Amino acid sequence: MDKKQLIGLVLIFGLFFLWSTMNTKSKKAIEEQQRIEDSITIANTPLKESTLDLKSESETPLALELPPSVNDTVSNARLSYQYGPFVNSATGTEQEYILENDLIKVIFSNKGGFIKRVLIKDYYKLERQDDNSELKVDLFLLEDDKDKFSYDLPVAGVPGNTIHSDELFYQAKQSGNTITFQASAGEGAYFEQKYTINPGKYDIDYSINMVNLDRTIPSGTESIKLNWVNNLDKLERNFKFEKFYSTIYFKEVDKDSDYCNCRKDAEEDATSKKLSWVSNSNQFFNTSLMAKNEPFIGGVMKTQMQEDDSENLKVLNTNLEIPYVANANYQYDMSLYMGPNEFDILKTYNNGLEEIIPFGRSIFGTINRWVIRPFFSFLEGFIGNKGISIIIMIFLVKFILYPLNYKMLYSQAKMGALKPEIAKIKEKHKDDAQGAQVENMKLYREYGVSPLGGCMPMILQMPIWYALFRFFPASIDFRQESFLWATDLSSYDVIAYLPFEIPAFGAHISLFTILWAFSTIAYTYYSTKHVDMSANPAMKYVQYFMPLMFLFFFNNYASGLTCYMFFSNLFNVAQTIGTKNFVFNEDKIRAELMKNKEKPKKTSKFQARLQEAMKQQQTAQNKNKSKK
Repeated sequence: MDKKQLIGLVLIFGLFFLWSTMNTKSKKAIEEQQRIEDSITIANTPLKESTLDLKSESETPLALELPPSVNDTVSNARLSYQYGPFVNSATGTEQEYILENDLIKVIFSNKGGFIKRVLIKDYYKLERQDDNSELKVDLFLLEDDKDKFSYDLPVAGVPGNTIHSDELFYQAKQSGNTITFQASAGEGAYFEQKYTINPGKYDIDYSINMVNLDRTIPSGTESIKLNWVNNLDKLERNFKFEKFYSTIYFKEVDKDSDYCNCRKDAEEDATSKKLSWVSNSNQFFNTSLMAKNEPFIGGVMKTQMQEDDSENLKVLNTNLEIPYVANANYQYDMSLYMGPNEFDILKTYNNGLEEIIPFGRSIFGTINRWVIRPFFSFLEGFIGNKGISIIIMIFLVKFILYPLNYKMLYSQAKMGALKPEIAKIKEKHKDDAQGAQVENMKLYREYGVSPLGGCMPMILQMPIWYALFRFFPASIDFRQESFLWATDLSSYDVIAYLPFEIPAFGAHISLFTILWAFSTIAYTYYSTKHVDMSANPAMKYVQYFMPLMFLFFFNNYASGLTCYMFFSNLFNVAQTIGTKNFVFNEDKIRAELMKNKEKPKKTSKFQARLQEAMKQQQTAQNKNKSKK
């Protein structure tokens, strides 16, 4: 064997030894990886009796015990696989922390680093007791265990490239009125949530900070998703009514606010739209997340109705897109409002947040915001009782509209003076209602009487009435305010509870509603007894049937409105009787009618067309009778 052959043989053996050594290490690594994966599989696989068939004498399946070292390895491997750089924040012990001022008490949890519940100090929730009395208890927001407030943190290398921030345990640091929660991602990287409570306010300054996380966030990431789930609690006596005033509101930049449908499951897609804020609102309280320096860049809002026997009103689900720019220290500033739907307070934020109060969005909403609301606020400075304020408002409305009401009553008085002539026409055309109506129209024209003269005051009061229809259930100023037997003017009053529930009526009796219905019937009878309804006799009965039908609706409505309507009827009756008995002179009215009769009459085009139409209708009826 020469020198070259010897060198070649040595090289071959050297290469073979090197390959063998490397292959052995690789096999060991593969075996170790396989051992870990097998351990994870075993730990995650439930034991079945049909597989093991191992039972003790007490017929209890025997548990498969793994050595502690294997369990630790499995747990660490699982957490490392699931949470990546946040593995050290994946475990811990939940603790609570508190920020408090004179209005709210906010309880935080280091699990998720968010709010666990909020106590609203100056407000209470009423709970009905077995004896039908009501007990005041503390009012909390965001207290449901099923609530969720979680960021989908983009992290490369973990399942789905996402870590849910509410699954992490945070290190808390509290100093004065500020608390920070940090979830470590190792090597000086962390995700931070910071809260600062403001004295004398219902809001908290809130920000998220992403420090040195740009190394783990996939390139091209432009947003971070926030998933906010809020199970709205029942806070009011009439929770069925409260449900229809609770929803998600949101506002696009430089546009009016919008909201999800209040009366059914709904979804609003605002993807790729710049949003100023999103608000989860009950009837009188809300939790709102507001962007500060830079708006949210889109969102999808969903609401889900709950059954009446559920502990919640609705489930609100908001998915917001938070803007993100790759940076070693990225911060996004927001503000959290957690408090009452008080118009003046919400308006101070100068971002349209007061629009969540459902005063209405048409002319009626304008009347509520800028006429009725300021009026009650003004009276509040002098009068402590909201019921007295309602009565004063009725008095002022009736006083302002009295000139028109006077004309209505005067028109009714003139028609009453013509009652003998109307009776003669009715007797003459007792078998011809259409003919009697034509003659009555001629009679009204001859004596200068308008049967529609009493409509104008009612028409002018309709906007106020409908505005109040929206105002009382929306204004927190009437919440739990008492008047007479009503203990809450924002909800129904209760004079008696029923041992059963009547569909669409409820399991209680509202006395204000009963009084309104019967006073309406009485006033209708008194004010229309001189009105001829021979042309349409059904209207004579419909006008009495309507108040009875509305008993079912108003029995569950805000007692502030039914109180207003009842006392408004009393004012109407007093005004009518007083005017007819102490202001009008029947002899003067009769003399005026005779004077009008002697005046030459001009027939307007409308009157001519109306008379012609009535004549044609009468002719057609006569032809039909002759054919028969």
